[in-house]
Amino acid sequence: MIVALLRRDLAQFFPFTGSGAALPVVFFVAVAMLFPFAVGPDANVLAKTGGGVVWIAALLAAILPLEKLVARDIDLGFFDQLKLRGMAEEAMMAVRLLAHWLSFGPPLVLAAFPAAALLRIEGEPFQILLLGLLAGTPGLAAIGLMIAALTASLRAGAALSGLLLIPLALPILIFGAGALARQDQTSLGFVAAISLALVALAPFAAGAAIRAAREN
Repeated sequence: MIVALLRRDLAQFFPFTGSGAALPVVFFVAVAMLFPFAVGPDANVLAKTGGGVVWIAALLAAILPLEKLVARDIDLGFFDQLKLRGMAEEAMMAVRLLAHWLSFGPPLVLAAFPAAALLRIEGEPFQILLLGLLAGTPGLAAIGLMIAALTASLRAGAALSGLLLIPLALPILIFGAGALARQDQTSLGFVAAISLALVALAPFAAGAAIRAAREN
Protein backbone atom coordinates (compact mmCIF):
# COMPACT_ATOMS: atom_id res chain seq x y z
CA MET A 1 0.00 0.00 0.00
CA ILE A 2 2.86 2.38 0.82
CA VAL A 3 4.48 1.88 -2.58
CA ALA A 4 1.17 2.45 -4.36
CA LEU A 5 0.56 5.58 -2.29
CA LEU A 6 4.04 6.92 -3.06
CA ARG A 7 3.54 6.29 -6.78
CA ARG A 8 0.18 8.08 -6.66
CA ASP A 9 1.61 11.07 -4.79
CA LEU A 10 4.57 11.36 -7.14
CA ALA A 11 2.24 11.34 -10.14
CA GLN A 12 0.30 14.16 -8.50
CA PHE A 13 3.18 16.37 -7.39
CA PHE A 14 6.08 15.75 -9.76
CA PRO A 15 6.86 18.65 -12.12
CA PHE A 16 5.09 18.62 -15.49
CA THR A 17 2.71 15.84 -14.38
CA GLY A 18 0.46 17.36 -11.70
CA SER A 19 -1.53 20.54 -12.12
CA GLY A 20 0.78 23.48 -11.52
CA ALA A 21 3.48 21.18 -10.16
CA ALA A 22 6.20 22.82 -12.27
CA LEU A 23 5.57 26.29 -10.84
CA PRO A 24 8.24 26.12 -8.08
CA VAL A 25 10.97 25.22 -10.57
CA VAL A 26 9.82 27.82 -13.10
CA PHE A 27 9.64 30.47 -10.37
CA PHE A 28 13.12 29.54 -9.10
CA VAL A 29 14.71 29.89 -12.54
CA ALA A 30 12.74 33.07 -13.29
CA VAL A 31 14.14 34.79 -10.20
CA ALA A 32 17.68 33.87 -11.22
CA MET A 33 17.04 35.23 -14.72
CA LEU A 34 15.56 38.53 -13.54
CA PHE A 35 18.06 39.34 -10.78
CA PRO A 36 20.97 40.26 -13.13
CA PHE A 37 18.67 42.76 -14.87
CA ALA A 38 17.92 44.39 -11.50
CA VAL A 39 21.51 44.76 -10.21
CA GLY A 40 23.43 44.85 -13.48
CA PRO A 41 25.82 42.44 -15.19
CA ASP A 42 28.81 43.04 -12.89
CA ALA A 43 30.26 39.57 -12.21
CA ASN A 44 31.62 40.44 -8.75
CA VAL A 45 28.29 41.82 -7.55
CA LEU A 46 26.42 38.82 -8.89
CA ALA A 47 28.86 36.38 -7.29
CA LYS A 48 28.58 38.08 -3.88
CA THR A 49 24.79 38.43 -3.82
CA GLY A 50 23.65 35.59 -6.05
CA GLY A 51 23.82 32.89 -3.38
CA GLY A 52 21.43 34.71 -1.10
CA VAL A 53 19.09 35.29 -4.02
CA VAL A 54 19.10 31.57 -4.83
CA TRP A 55 18.17 30.69 -1.24
CA ILE A 56 15.40 33.29 -1.13
CA ALA A 57 14.07 31.97 -4.43
CA ALA A 58 14.11 28.43 -3.03
CA LEU A 59 12.24 29.58 0.07
CA LEU A 60 9.58 31.42 -1.94
CA ALA A 61 9.27 28.53 -4.40
CA ALA A 62 8.56 26.23 -1.45
CA ILE A 63 5.40 28.23 -0.71
CA LEU A 64 3.77 27.60 -4.09
CA PRO A 65 2.75 23.90 -3.67
CA LEU A 66 1.37 24.26 -0.14
CA GLU A 67 -2.24 24.99 -1.06
CA LYS A 68 -2.69 21.63 -2.82
CA LEU A 69 -0.38 19.56 -0.64
CA VAL A 70 -3.05 18.02 1.63
CA ALA A 71 -6.21 20.17 1.46
CA ARG A 72 -7.58 18.59 -1.71
CA ASP A 73 -7.22 15.04 -0.37
CA ILE A 74 -8.89 16.04 2.89
CA ASP A 75 -11.86 17.42 0.96
CA LEU A 76 -12.06 14.26 -1.15
CA GLY A 77 -11.90 12.01 1.92
CA PHE A 78 -8.78 10.29 0.61
CA PHE A 79 -7.08 10.12 4.00
CA ASP A 80 -10.29 8.73 5.54
CA GLN A 81 -10.21 5.88 3.05
CA LEU A 82 -6.60 5.10 3.90
CA LYS A 83 -7.47 5.14 7.61
CA LEU A 84 -10.26 2.63 7.02
CA ARG A 85 -7.70 0.39 5.34
CA GLY A 86 -5.57 0.45 8.46
CA MET A 87 -2.91 3.02 7.57
CA ALA A 88 -1.92 5.44 10.31
CA GLU A 89 -1.92 9.16 9.64
CA GLU A 90 1.80 9.34 10.46
CA ALA A 91 2.56 6.79 7.72
CA MET A 92 0.41 8.71 5.23
CA MET A 93 2.27 11.93 6.02
CA ALA A 94 5.68 10.24 5.87
CA VAL A 95 4.89 9.05 2.33
CA ARG A 96 3.50 12.47 1.43
CA LEU A 97 6.67 14.13 2.75
CA LEU A 98 8.89 11.87 0.66
CA ALA A 99 6.80 12.48 -2.46
CA HIS A 100 6.75 16.23 -1.82
CA TRP A 101 10.52 16.40 -1.44
CA LEU A 102 11.20 14.21 -4.50
CA SER A 103 8.99 16.49 -6.58
CA PHE A 104 10.45 19.67 -5.11
CA GLY A 105 14.05 19.21 -3.90
CA PRO A 106 15.89 17.43 -6.72
CA PRO A 107 14.28 19.58 -9.45
CA LEU A 108 15.42 22.71 -7.60
CA VAL A 109 18.93 21.30 -7.33
CA LEU A 110 18.96 20.68 -11.08
CA ALA A 111 17.56 24.16 -11.68
CA ALA A 112 20.45 25.53 -9.62
CA PHE A 113 22.83 24.75 -12.52
CA PRO A 114 21.36 27.33 -14.94
CA ALA A 115 20.61 29.67 -12.03
CA ALA A 116 24.24 29.57 -10.87
CA ALA A 117 25.44 30.20 -14.41
CA LEU A 118 23.22 33.27 -14.66
CA LEU A 119 24.42 34.56 -11.29
CA ARG A 120 28.11 33.80 -11.97
CA ILE A 121 28.41 31.32 -9.07
CA GLU A 122 31.29 28.98 -9.90
CA GLY A 123 33.83 26.64 -8.35
CA GLU A 124 33.67 25.94 -4.62
CA PRO A 125 30.77 28.36 -3.97
CA PHE A 126 28.73 26.42 -6.51
CA GLN A 127 29.52 23.13 -4.76
CA ILE A 128 28.50 24.63 -1.42
CA LEU A 129 25.28 25.89 -3.01
CA LEU A 130 24.40 22.43 -4.31
CA LEU A 131 25.21 20.75 -0.99
CA GLY A 132 23.21 23.38 0.86
CA LEU A 133 20.16 22.86 -1.32
CA LEU A 134 20.41 19.08 -0.95
CA ALA A 135 20.61 19.47 2.81
CA GLY A 136 18.05 22.26 3.15
CA THR A 137 15.22 21.29 0.80
CA PRO A 138 14.09 18.31 2.96
CA GLY A 139 13.65 20.73 5.84
CA LEU A 140 11.69 23.16 3.65
CA ALA A 141 9.50 20.28 2.48
CA ALA A 142 8.91 19.16 6.08
CA ILE A 143 7.94 22.66 7.22
CA GLY A 144 5.63 22.99 4.23
CA LEU A 145 3.89 19.69 4.97
CA MET A 146 3.31 20.54 8.63
CA ILE A 147 1.95 23.99 7.81
CA ALA A 148 -0.25 22.65 4.99
CA ALA A 149 -1.75 20.03 7.32
CA LEU A 150 -2.30 22.53 10.14
CA THR A 151 -3.99 25.14 7.92
CA ALA A 152 -5.87 22.82 5.54
CA SER A 153 -9.20 23.22 7.37
CA LEU A 154 -8.96 27.03 7.62
CA ARG A 155 -10.64 29.35 5.14
CA ALA A 156 -7.53 31.49 4.73
CA GLY A 157 -5.23 28.49 4.89
CA ALA A 158 -3.39 29.24 1.64
CA ALA A 159 -2.42 32.78 2.63
CA LEU A 160 -1.60 31.75 6.19
CA SER A 161 0.64 28.93 4.99
CA GLY A 162 3.01 31.31 3.24
CA LEU A 163 3.14 33.66 6.20
CA LEU A 164 4.00 30.79 8.56
CA LEU A 165 6.59 29.13 6.34
CA ILE A 166 8.82 32.17 5.92
CA PRO A 167 9.72 32.72 9.62
CA LEU A 168 9.96 28.99 10.38
CA ALA A 169 12.34 28.46 7.47
CA LEU A 170 14.64 31.34 8.45
CA PRO A 171 17.21 29.13 10.28
CA ILE A 172 17.71 27.04 7.13
CA LEU A 173 17.94 30.20 5.02
CA ILE A 174 20.42 31.89 7.39
CA PHE A 175 22.80 28.94 7.67
CA GLY A 176 22.46 27.99 4.00
CA ALA A 177 23.17 31.49 2.69
CA GLY A 178 25.80 32.01 5.41
CA ALA A 179 27.70 28.91 4.34
CA LEU A 180 27.80 30.25 0.80
CA ALA A 181 28.80 33.77 1.80
CA ARG A 182 31.63 32.60 4.07
CA GLN A 183 32.38 29.41 2.10
CA ASP A 184 32.06 27.64 5.43
CA GLN A 185 30.99 24.03 5.21
CA THR A 186 30.42 23.90 8.98
CA SER A 187 27.22 25.85 8.45
CA LEU A 188 26.07 23.12 6.08
CA GLY A 189 26.15 20.75 9.04
CA PHE A 190 23.68 22.99 10.85
CA VAL A 191 21.44 23.04 7.77
CA ALA A 192 21.52 19.24 7.61
CA ALA A 193 20.85 18.90 11.35
CA ILE A 194 17.88 21.26 11.23
CA SER A 195 16.47 19.45 8.20
CA LEU A 196 16.91 16.05 9.86
CA ALA A 197 15.05 17.21 12.98
CA LEU A 198 12.23 18.67 10.88
CA VAL A 199 11.92 15.53 8.74
CA ALA A 200 11.69 13.39 11.89
CA LEU A 201 9.02 15.66 13.40
CA ALA A 202 6.90 16.36 10.32
CA PRO A 203 5.01 13.02 9.94
CA PHE A 204 3.87 13.11 13.57
CA ALA A 205 2.87 16.78 13.58
CA ALA A 206 1.12 16.57 10.20
CA GLY A 207 -0.52 13.27 11.13
CA ALA A 208 -1.90 14.77 14.33
CA ALA A 209 -3.24 17.75 12.35
CA ILE A 210 -4.96 15.46 9.84
CA ARG A 211 -6.48 13.44 12.69
CA ALA A 212 -7.72 16.60 14.43
CA ALA A 213 -9.24 17.88 11.19
CA ARG A 214 -11.19 14.62 10.81
CA GLU A 215 -12.46 14.68 14.37
CA ASN A 216 -13.62 18.28 14.05
